[in-house]
Amino acid sequence: MSIPNTIRTPLLFVEFDSSRAFQGPAVLQYKALIMGQRLSTGTKLATSVDRITDASIARKYYGPGSQLAFMCAAWLNNNKVTELYAASVADASAGAAATTTLTVTGTATAAGTICLYVAGKRITIAVANGDVQNNIAAAINAAITTDYPVSSGVLTNVVTLTARNDGTDGESIDVRLNYNSGEELPDGVSIAIAADAVGATNPDVSDILDILGDEWYNVIVCPWTDDTNMDLLETELADRYGYARMIDGVGVAAYKPPRATSDKATALTALSAYGNARNSPHTVVFGCYKHLEMASEIASASAARMAYEASVDPARPFQTLELTGIHGPAVVERFTNTELNTLLTDGVATLYVDQAGAVRIQRAITTYQTNSAGAPDIAYLDSNTLFTLMYLRYSFRARILAKYPRAKLADDDTRIVPGQSIMTPKIGKAEAVAWARQMEELGLVENIDQFKADLTCVRSISDPNRLDWVLPPDLVNQFIVGAASIQFLLQSPAA
Repeated sequence: MSIPNTIRTPLLFVEFDSSRAFQGPAVLQYKALIMGQRLSTGTKLATSVDRITDASIARKYYGPGSQLAFMCAAWLNNNKVTELYAASVADASAGAAATTTLTVTGTATAAGTICLYVAGKRITIAVANGDVQNNIAAAINAAITTDYPVSSGVLTNVVTLTARNDGTDGESIDVRLNYNSGEELPDGVSIAIAADAVGATNPDVSDILDILGDEWYNVIVCPWTDDTNMDLLETELADRYGYARMIDGVGVAAYKPPRATSDKATALTALSAYGNARNSPHTVVFGCYKHLEMASEIASASAARMAYEASVDPARPFQTLELTGIHGPAVVERFTNTELNTLLTDGVATLYVDQAGAVRIQRAITTYQTNSAGAPDIAYLDSNTLFTLMYLRYSFRARILAKYPRAKLADDDTRIVPGQSIMTPKIGKAEAVAWARQMEELGLVENIDQFKADLTCVRSISDPNRLDWVLPPDLVNQFIVGAASIQFLLQSPAA
């Protein structure tokens, strides 16, 4: 009560106190950040953090066809609920853009349609009977608008597609013909597709990290998987995870081997090597091979589904979640279960394609594999652990700060008049147990009796104004692997 005892005016004074109005667990509102590259055609020409509510806003801010515009669209295809922000940087000054050539030969002997896919975006080009190769190439060139992540140029019968943004993500732009069944080139026409110039040199992610301050983003999507940028991101995430800042977030990226990768076996080796070179509990890197969309789009779509589901229940595994708008590899290009398991043992999160062709999350593991001593460690294997801890810390802090915002601190044996705002070790311990019971009801922790036995709450011997808790929650795990043995009989003994 804040009504002072010094009032002498005759009246009945009544105040309102909202401290007990809500008794349920705290609600953590997720915020997400997508980092990416812009184009000079956008209205945002300096690095800033912008609220994104629609894909059209991203196209306006960062330029049609830009990496970041496509990433925002991929997110919004999968999650329109989580509060979304984006931060852009320009291409690196020494960057190089990936290019792909399409060489058209022959003359059409029948009318037909060319079905060209650029980063999963389908382009149809009508071909009339008698069209010659140069005219067909010109028609392909004309069909490449700002709706695609490449610009186009044509010289006689050769069309050159150039990634609109420099950097290694351009290497993940898949260009192919006739992805869907029933699609085929017009009779008499051939088109050879070849990777040409290599995309290289990414921007510096620190240009974005430097402006974030202490704004809390629960999920951060990074399109750059080079060692320099990943090291910087992991360092920032580790710092945010610590007690001094407590604004922890999970970084999500996707790695697709360069276009020069010759076959699936080589791609598997490249992905495993990439995963084994990283070891952070704060990042999830999805391995991709021959998926049609850019790696940055796949990262954004995956992060969007993870963010939405984690905000609902951080402990529930992400397996089977569909990535809307993402196209999987052809059947012969897909990794087998054995190959996917190899990636999961090497710190690479995995996707799979179901019977209907939908791309789904198989397991969203982090890159964390060994502890500081170099020994194998599964403490942070699954990203659900990070999301669950994120909520547990937030909810415990919210409970204590809401109920004891200006409390005094005293020993357990102190005689206290009812109504006092005061904290003691016994009260602190009781609050911790009550909190754990709430978390148990939410399905986030288990074995509360053991929690009570291991829980400690004591006053600090060095600071009289400090109360120290040691909270030992037993996190609920995820049902990911099931094992059964079918011991069959050919004839029952009873028969």
